[in-house]
Amino acid sequence: QVQLQASGGGLVQAGGSLRLSCAASGSIRSIDVMGWYRQAPGTQRELVAVINSDGSTNYAYSVKGRFTISRDNARNTTYLQMNDLKPEDTGVYYCVAEGVVTTIHYGSNYWGKGTQVTVSS
Repeated sequence: QVQLQASGGGLVQAGGSLRLSCAASGSIRSIDVMGWYRQAPGTQRELVAVINSDGSTNYAYSVKGRFTISRDNARNTTYLQMNDLKPEDTGVYYCVAEGVVTTIHYGSNYWGKGTQVTVSS
């Protein structure tokens, strides 16, 4: 069974920074895509940033230039460095691992429990 454990959320003032981490555990052989989505109250979950196994990335327009996603393939971990945070970045941030290959499953997707990010004005 694959589990994703996210950490690093919290309360920060506008203009501040936070770093989120998400570690995938289990009998993992490879992960195609790792990334982050977020959901604010009353809104749909939206993509924040994703990173492929080759290091290529994709960001939501609203976070480009402020957020940086990275990953450590050896540790099955992804990081989201969030700088110049704005109140509209507030929400629950969810980690995702897509195309996960384990010893018994191929190509499954997994979500972690969310971590709260609150940016005060």
